[in-house]
Amino acid sequence: MKAREVALAGLFVALTAVSAQVQIPLGPVPFTLQVLVVLLSGLILGPKLGFVSQALYVLAGAIGLPVFAGFTGGFVHLYGPTGGYLLAFPVAALVAGVFSKGWENPIMWAAGSLLGLGVIYLLGWLRLGLYLGGDFGKAFAVGVLPFVPVDVVKAVLAVGIARAVRMALPWL
Repeated sequence: MKAREVALAGLFVALTAVSAQVQIPLGPVPFTLQVLVVLLSGLILGPKLGFVSQALYVLAGAIGLPVFAGFTGGFVHLYGPTGGYLLAFPVAALVAGVFSKGWENPIMWAAGSLLGLGVIYLLGWLRLGLYLGGDFGKAFAVGVLPFVPVDVVKAVLAVGIARAVRMALPWL
């Protein structure tokens, strides 16, 4: 990796950590700004570097750095109610990035963002359902449904922000 790529990946690790601290508690899964930053990492950095940045974020939290919501960290979070969401972040960034590279069409970027969001919901819902003893209906009701309207807005915002950043910094 080039020095610029390392710096950009590190920047998105830091941005994801900061976005985790902007939270509104809501049952076992809080509202945070992480989804916005995860999608931005893929849209701005592309699939490979977006994936790497989010994988490093998850790794940093897993080894105990306080980067997860509430300034927490530790491997235990990957087995907790939010573990599926966290593990989905690198894949979601990858998906959003695939749709942003090679296409300058905002519709494709939006599709990538929404598919990335779908990945987060799917893996988060599955892990939360297991955490709740196999009650996948309750997991959907508390871990997906309340977040959909706000996260769709975040996905649309991510497209607008990413396009502006990439226009301002064409070397990305």
